[in-house]
Amino acid sequence: MNVHEYQAKQLLNYNGIKIPKGKIAYTANEARQVAKIVNAKGPWILKAQIQSGARNSGHFLEPKAGTQGGIRQVKSLKDLWKEAESMLGSTLVTKQTTPQGKLVSRLYVETYVKVNFTFYAGMAIDRVNSVITLLLANTKDDDINTIANSATDQILRLPLDPVNGPTHAQTNRAMDFLKLQQRNYDRFYAFLRGMFKTFMQNDALMIEINPAGVMKNGDIIALDAKITLDERALFRHPEHEKLKDDYETGPRELKAAKYDFTYHEFDGSIGCIVNGEGMAMAMCDMIKNRGGNIACWLNVKGGVDRDKIAAGIKIIVTNPRVEGIVINIIGGFVRCDLIADGIIDAAAEVGMNIPLVVRFEGTNRDEAKNILRQAQLPLMLAHNTDDAVNKILQSIQENE
Repeated sequence: MNVHEYQAKQLLNYNGIKIPKGKIAYTANEARQVAKIVNAKGPWILKAQIQSGARNSGHFLEPKAGTQGGIRQVKSLKDLWKEAESMLGSTLVTKQTTPQGKLVSRLYVETYVKVNFTFYAGMAIDRVNSVITLLLANTKDDDINTIANSATDQILRLPLDPVNGPTHAQTNRAMDFLKLQQRNYDRFYAFLRGMFKTFMQNDALMIEINPAGVMKNGDIIALDAKITLDERALFRHPEHEKLKDDYETGPRELKAAKYDFTYHEFDGSIGCIVNGEGMAMAMCDMIKNRGGNIACWLNVKGGVDRDKIAAGIKIIVTNPRVEGIVINIIGGFVRCDLIADGIIDAAAEVGMNIPLVVRFEGTNRDEAKNILRQAQLPLMLAHNTDDAVNKILQSIQENE
């Protein structure tokens, strides 16, 4: 579950991380009023509150919003009202949204803070090595996306002890990597500890502070923040329910959540149904490396029945971008024959007039294949993931 920037900052601030003074606003008049509270004289930063990164470099679909992105600096209350009026109710498109973008329904009005140095700080679960990893990078010359794509050696990765968090030795190594002055040690150590406490206390999957800034007096401040919480741990955090924003969630994603599925949309043409996020990411990479692009993927997880599977397939089919579907299931907790039954039920209800490729492996694989063969549906069975990717790409190309 993603939360808005202002909510992420509140969680971080609770654990001692400094943040600029700011307040949320839903109208231009309210933005002007809270600006006086935040900083009577200005300047201010207006930030569109959509759950997406790269807001500053994004663009609005509506001409009234102008050519600037979703983060704007203003120096007068008159300009602040004007910019707020143009941004609210407009649709912001970023590198991390679909081309349809997201509607801006609220703004974060924040005091402008001048810093001497900026860096990226993140924490995420490394599922390969089963650790929480601290990630740091100097963002003076390039943003973190550029660094991650073309200069990965400029990112420091430190595995953290899940009980004790960042050590003093790791803090010193991080300071050397970022070229921070030794006089900042105590504040930097407290900053890392605050991130770790926030991560653990909230059952987070990922925290990004991008950028973090070092002020003239040596204080370290979170200028922007993003947190992803583990929805499966919400039963331990009833206070997180109020952080949910259904307006940020598309109708297909909301419907998928009702069945305990995970659904994500992109700007490609291939729909994927898998069991496991690792498989989803692998499929995305394989398809992209061979010239295709994902329109969406649905992770069906475990504990499903044929009705839920049929509902999942219908969610994929109703995405207008989808020109072909690939189903890649490695049966463990998920029985392959239930997936097959769900495919038949979905086909009977909505029809299957686009290419469909199915790959089964694991529990009841052979039974599942026989069920689909006997149903005589217009689909193709694949031997493995590689074969499934090749067949769906070829089928879509032939249909063009």
